[in-house]
Amino acid sequence: MLSQRGLRPAFEKKHVQFKAVLFDLDGTLLDTLGDIALTMNKVLEENGLPLPPPKEYRYFVGDGARTLVYRTLPLHLRDKEEVIEDLLGQFLEAYRAGWDKNTKLYNGIPEMLDTVCDRGIEMAVLSNKPHEFTCLCVERYLGPWSFGNVLGEKPGIARKPDPAGALTVARQLGIKPEEFLYVGDTSIDIKTATSAGMYPVGVLWGFRDRQELQEAGAKALLERPEEIAALF
Repeated sequence: MLSQRGLRPAFEKKHVQFKAVLFDLDGTLLDTLGDIALTMNKVLEENGLPLPPPKEYRYFVGDGARTLVYRTLPLHLRDKEEVIEDLLGQFLEAYRAGWDKNTKLYNGIPEMLDTVCDRGIEMAVLSNKPHEFTCLCVERYLGPWSFGNVLGEKPGIARKPDPAGALTVARQLGIKPEEFLYVGDTSIDIKTATSAGMYPVGVLWGFRDRQELQEAGAKALLERPEEIAALF
């Protein structure tokens, strides 16, 4: 059962029969923070720039790789487009060599995905991580499960919180947006779900906290992955 702390009192299943779950990736299914922080700090160090504490990266990630680079820079460099583009290229090259050194599934995720599959619910992934790495992560860590669509940041589709990616997934799967649960760990995810007309669910094991998710409008908060079963 969902705990009283885990599920907001306002939650009502109403009469919607959810047919699909659209998952965020980083901070929701996979703990990727270590590899992202190590890679970015390596690039910063090689360029003689100060290194943010690794714990700060949970607030740097979520808006795409370029924004990650921007947020790690000293204030006096954040308006230098050529610096940002140069460091972005370095980061992507270094991440290709180290994206899977420390990344892992969160505890309980395999069982959660098994539960969703057993219920006959379609699954998909939508991330602001570059599409190349989104696909690599899904292939490496989520191979035992079937995802009807996997979409990362790519040209032609605005990144979250713009609903374009979520609506693209819904359209390609042939499932109405209102028949989706959208599960993520940041306000970006909750805003994306709301804008797309999906049911916004926040997770508390990821990169952000309860307050951020509640203020963004999450209709349910999960403390543990197995609690997702109560939403179907």
